[in-house]
Amino acid sequence: MNNQRQDAVPGVPVICCSGVTRTYKEGPTELTIFSDISLTVSPGETVAIVGSSGAGKTTLLNLLGGLDRPSSGHIEICGRDIHRMSEAGRARFRNRHLGFVYQFHHLLPEFSALENVMMPCALGGMSAQPAADKARELLARVGLDQRLAHKPGELSGGERQRVAIARALVNEPECVLMDEPTGNLDEHTGDSVRQLIESLRDQLGIAFVMVTHDLKMANSLGRVLRLEQGRLETVASAG
Repeated sequence: MNNQRQDAVPGVPVICCSGVTRTYKEGPTELTIFSDISLTVSPGETVAIVGSSGAGKTTLLNLLGGLDRPSSGHIEICGRDIHRMSEAGRARFRNRHLGFVYQFHHLLPEFSALENVMMPCALGGMSAQPAADKARELLARVGLDQRLAHKPGELSGGERQRVAIARALVNEPECVLMDEPTGNLDEHTGDSVRQLIESLRDQLGIAFVMVTHDLKMANSLGRVLRLEQGRLETVASAG
């Protein structure tokens, strides 16, 4: 992988949110999850979002990834308003420009580690051999070059999460969105994944935005924000 972002435009943020509000209807009542959220993430920046359960962290991450729509406000990814795209166009854009890592890895159990990592390339129209080459490179980078043929059920929890991280990176996105990536791991395995994310951040120049309850993880990143009572505020900076 090239550590120079090919699609990054100088001076254009990877993520730019302005005035984002999300409300839900519950019968006659309108529930506001958050309002007037603004956030800018620069190329290669790492941001952790913390907050209590139910504060709306995952909702915000889904909005940033184009998986949900804001009730009001604008969200641009690499200078493009993703919510002005068609559903199919938004899916193509996500596949090319964003990677996703979840608490539960969501690997396809019938496919090998190599095949799981190849999936985003295949969905983007890449032929099998180049996709396999890229997947092998990423799996080697995350320390799984000896586990290519293993299916998820044959891997440990930490290994499955490493496969998920490789899958998120395989299309060389501008930004990877991570929802509790160590939340389902023991402390030792979580530390290993945290160190891997730090290393990939430094090597690849990709922006990471992570929702986490893991304060050790959060404080290892460049910027920590807290989402609480519908507001997003800076609470720490890891120099």
